[in-house]
Amino acid sequence: MKETIIKVQGMECTGCEKRIENVLKNVEGIEKVTANHQKGEVTIEYKEEINQKEIEEKIEDLGFEIEK
Repeated sequence: MKETIIKVQGMECTGCEKRIENVLKNVEGIEKVTANHQKGEVTIEYKEEINQKEIEEKIEDLGFEIEK
């Protein structure tokens, strides 16, 4: 299993975490998503290669900002 961590700005509560997790858990290739508003991180576990740009766009579409 591979893992990537995306730094996200704008998550303020567990509700924000759940919004991100609910959208990303349906993305093909993703096995597990864990968002943490206190750390400002979204951890993604996957087996197959994933399209990180697509994932970042989905997070931004929810109103959050990706730290580059």
